[in-house]
Amino acid sequence: QVQVVESGGGLVQAGGSLRLSCAASGRTVSTYAMGWFRQAPGKEREFVAAISWSGRSTYYADSVKGRFTISRDNAKNTVYLQMNSLKPEDTAVYYCAADRSTIATMRDQPRYLEVWGQGTLVTVSS
Repeated sequence: QVQVVESGGGLVQAGGSLRLSCAASGRTVSTYAMGWFRQAPGKEREFVAAISWSGRSTYYADSVKGRFTISRDNAKNTVYLQMNSLKPEDTAVYYCAADRSTIATMRDQPRYLEVWGQGTLVTVSS
């Protein structure tokens, strides 16, 4: 069974950077698509970015395109989210997810995803 654990959240000033990590366990995790989602206070969870099992395909939400980069290291069973030029509106709990479907499914049907982490809090101060 695949499990994921997020880390790397914290407090940062607007314009700063953070890198989130998602460590996955399980023998077949390298065949899973992986993604990041976030939920701000009082708002619904939203898609942020996803990466295919090979790393060759990625999707980004329009709100983070050009500022965030998702990547993965299958040798380390870890997915990263590099967040640059952070804005106060990026403040949220960030969740990692894993699924054996496509990154399009991760983006469009997140409620069906197999594996979710507990989340890591990112706070961006103005």
